[in-house]
Amino acid sequence: MQVIRFGIIGCGLMGREFASAAARWCHLTDIAARPEIVAVCNRTAAKMDWFTAHFPTIRQATTDYRELLANDEVDAVYCAVPHNLHEETYCAVIESGKHLFGEKPFGIDRAAYDAIAACLRHHPRVFTRCCSQFPFFPGVQRIGSMIEQGAFGRIIEVEAGFLHSSDLNPAKPINWKRQIKTNGEYGVMGDLGMHICHVPLRAGWRPRNVRAILSNIVTVRPDGKGGMAPCETWDNATLLCEAEDAAGERFPLTLKTQRIAPGETNTWYLRILGTQAAAEFTTRRPTLLRLLEYQNGRQDWRELDLGYETAFPTITGGIFEFGFGDAILQMWASYVDELHRGAPRGRFSGTATVEEVGLSHQLFTAALRSQREQATVPVV
Repeated sequence: MQVIRFGIIGCGLMGREFASAAARWCHLTDIAARPEIVAVCNRTAAKMDWFTAHFPTIRQATTDYRELLANDEVDAVYCAVPHNLHEETYCAVIESGKHLFGEKPFGIDRAAYDAIAACLRHHPRVFTRCCSQFPFFPGVQRIGSMIEQGAFGRIIEVEAGFLHSSDLNPAKPINWKRQIKTNGEYGVMGDLGMHICHVPLRAGWRPRNVRAILSNIVTVRPDGKGGMAPCETWDNATLLCEAEDAAGERFPLTLKTQRIAPGETNTWYLRILGTQAAAEFTTRRPTLLRLLEYQNGRQDWRELDLGYETAFPTITGGIFEFGFGDAILQMWASYVDELHRGAPRGRFSGTATVEEVGLSHQLFTAALRSQREQATVPVV
């Protein structure tokens, strides 16, 4: 089995999730490569302690990412840093010749994304992808197969969203995601948007115009020093788009990202209506897929309990339930497998491409303009 030696830049929540997935690699039964974490980097040194305590393979722990990139023992890098650091850090990784798996949105704004994409064009041998785990839930994988088979017929309408209530409490202290200088003007779109754009973009559905409704609901928060600080970024975003498929047919595409969604913990959903079939999936019921197939004039929704159907086979029995940690493992299996093989196993079993991220930046930039002008604007 090929060993791909990884460095981690940014030892926060998602860095720990990757490390945990790497520790569970034996869970996968049909993969010819595995990650080994050999280096970690974080500006706050104490955050690296958990990694060095649990992973004896780590031979470098540094507060300077340049030292990690100079390490010849590192083949690839997982980078999870605030958005304002994406351009500098991602370009440095690419220029070092190491492969990159980066967190969304791949740049604080479109200009930063363009700089990263330009850097990558000068280093085409660097394998680079963007993190997005929700398409690896079994229900979404089944929907992907239906899209490939043309099972929906002509698309009538699509809705996708990612809702949680992590910022519902107004007493929650401010953090970097609530400040433009670190999160970017996109606000919640930059933080959550790629998660809901991944499947529509992979399906070949392109937003052609957008009317955005953006909301800044909690305008001030405790600053952690006894005072209050302004919250500058958008909490919630609803994007009403006209999308176009590969055949040139147009349909409504509604995308929602919300940090303040009462009653929602961490809900990702997708709803597709077509002339031949319809499907609904939500992580609130992660083993369930709702299907409507029109036969003999009847319109009966069916509920399928999918169990543990995954893009990458595992030791888990098919009757058991799939969860967030499983999605993370599947996403990482996808990245490592494609890096090893040179191609994804299937259309919907690959992680988000840099080109797809670029399309999301086009959409979010247009959404900001739409909000300013209070009008529908083209996505270009």
